[in-house]
Amino acid sequence: MSGPKTGRRRFALSSTMESVGEVEAAADKLAEEAGLDEDDRFHVTMAVREAAVNAVLHGNEYDPAKQIIVGLENTGEALVFTIADQGKGLAPETLPDPLAPENLMRGTGRGIFLIRSFMDEVHFRQLQPGTELTLIKHLAPAGDKI
Repeated sequence: MSGPKTGRRRFALSSTMESVGEVEAAADKLAEEAGLDEDDRFHVTMAVREAAVNAVLHGNEYDPAKQIIVGLENTGEALVFTIADQGKGLAPETLPDPLAPENLMRGTGRGIFLIRSFMDEVHFRQLQPGTELTLIKHLAPAGDKI
């Protein structure tokens, strides 16, 4: 049996919800090819979807002149997803805590919380313009799988 398929893909998409679906499908395929179980695949796919929604909605504000830039990579040790927007930028430390009592009933503000919960590492990088999110899910070595 061969090991997981490694490699990198990078592409640009328009700032639409259809693009979010494309990113989500690509993430799910990469997670499946890497051999993640159903729960881990769901978590990875949801985290990547949230990052793409944030890029389209909050970063680019659905501006048709702006794109999201997506990178997908299986390094053999981890799945690495990068999603960048061309918006004003985001300072993650300014985001409200979705678990604070005053925010529990708010309908928004949980995306970054979910991303951080589902992934092993999350990194923010300010671009000029925009924000790039890197999401990392570590893969168990082949010998560690049951």
